[in-house]
Amino acid sequence: MHIPIQVSQTDPRPMYLQIKEQLRHRIAVGELQPGEEIPSIRALAVSTRVSVITIKRAYLELEHEGVILTRQGRGSFVAENANLGSHLQAQELDEQLTAAVHTAALLGIKGEALVERLREIERDLQKRQP
Repeated sequence: MHIPIQVSQTDPRPMYLQIKEQLRHRIAVGELQPGEEIPSIRALAVSTRVSVITIKRAYLELEHEGVILTRQGRGSFVAENANLGSHLQAQELDEQLTAAVHTAALLGIKGEALVERLREIERDLQKRQP
């Protein structure tokens, strides 16, 4: 099984966090389904050219968050929680919106002006869709 995970040396985030976030994203968007097996720690370490310890840390954090579960001798799997995808989608959206609010604040855009800008962007996107 191959899941394309990209680790960048120029990304300021730690490698384990890059891996963790990419796996969470793939689960959130439905690329990885509940109950689906994910690559072993060793297999992912080889394919990403990252240490086993780094992958293990990403998997442990995902396991503590309830995103994956590891069965001794069987492997690691996406958790069976039916609400996991929507929960991760909401969490990812919150992270993106938080970053947008920080950027807007740096540009001096706050409150209702930010909300109105978001509405404008949504209207523009709806016009472009067939």
